[in-house]
Amino acid sequence: MQSTLSSSLPALDAEASAHSAAVADHLRQQIDAAGGWLSFERWMAQALYAPGLGYYTAGAVKLASDPGDARQPGGDFVTAPELSPLFAGTLARQAAQWLQATGTARVLEFGAGTGALAEGVMAELDRLGFAVEYTIVEVSADLRARQQARLDAERVQWLDQLPEAFEGVVLANEVLDAMPVRLFRFDEQGRVLERGVGWQDGFVWQDRPADAALAAVVAARLPALPGYVSEINLQGEAWVREMGRWLKRGAALLLDYGFPRHEYYHPQRAGGTLMCHLRHHAHADPFVAPGMQDITAHVDFTAMADAALEGGLDVLGYTSQARFLMNAGLLDLLGRLDPADSRAYAQAAAPVQKLLSEAEMGELFKVLAIGRGVPAGPLGFARGDRRGSL
Repeated sequence: MQSTLSSSLPALDAEASAHSAAVADHLRQQIDAAGGWLSFERWMAQALYAPGLGYYTAGAVKLASDPGDARQPGGDFVTAPELSPLFAGTLARQAAQWLQATGTARVLEFGAGTGALAEGVMAELDRLGFAVEYTIVEVSADLRARQQARLDAERVQWLDQLPEAFEGVVLANEVLDAMPVRLFRFDEQGRVLERGVGWQDGFVWQDRPADAALAAVVAARLPALPGYVSEINLQGEAWVREMGRWLKRGAALLLDYGFPRHEYYHPQRAGGTLMCHLRHHAHADPFVAPGMQDITAHVDFTAMADAALEGGLDVLGYTSQARFLMNAGLLDLLGRLDPADSRAYAQAAAPVQKLLSEAEMGELFKVLAIGRGVPAGPLGFARGDRRGSL
């Protein structure tokens, strides 16, 4: 996702302020019910997913087009599928390789946003001669309604939960970053503390000794650095591990912003990666406007690759978004456009620059491919495969 890093956040209107106050009251009740301390993982889960209240479940607009597009200024962030249909078309080319190799005809997308990715993937697969059954798992009723208004209901079905078994291609664009994370901090003696949330005339950070399981996981992943704060996405790891149970044959593309572990827990990244998005402004305070802003953390791709292996899946490739899109033929798709129509070509090329530029999304975003029963050498990882860095 993209938004502008800013210390000056936009004001909420009366309706949004009232909703945020209701969410804050709900969170305070959760803290009281837990004895005055709630793990950040649980706090984040409630802020994002509490039924009828959370950011993803209450019906507010989350996604928009390019924030520079005055025609559609709403939303809190913009994702790659909204930037350019060529993004979806390029993913479809990788999907087509796997569909052909496995003889399957199904695509499963998690967290489909506005439906732009699904629409673009199906369009390109149609052009390539693959008539697929497209399934979406979506937790947001608001986004599901937007998807249903946009997509052909005869070609798409929606699920509320994981399938029992699946063969085909799985797509998860910016899914892992929205999963609630556990926060930890090393004290001055190098002991692991878990960071939680309390209430003292407002939400406040409160640290307590981590349980043995969390302390062991943290100790296994990085050395003790007094004062260091970061995150662990155990829910995301469990989700990837569980994929090994239900993905019987096929492959998954996990696209998100993040790093391999040695970069994720770099000593200089001492404050972690927690980030919030409110009306296209990015900042680091999750206590601002609960229920009205997205809360995310970058992805430790080493952890996700390890979870895939633990689930019995193969790690098929890992690279930057820019390298993946180049390998899979993004520029070929751009080349279909008529350069003689300079205005249309420029409008299509500008978002491609954002997708590929190291200064924009090209390097920060990564692509991890995992699967079972598919041939080695996926198209999108033909050059620049970085599995060795995981």
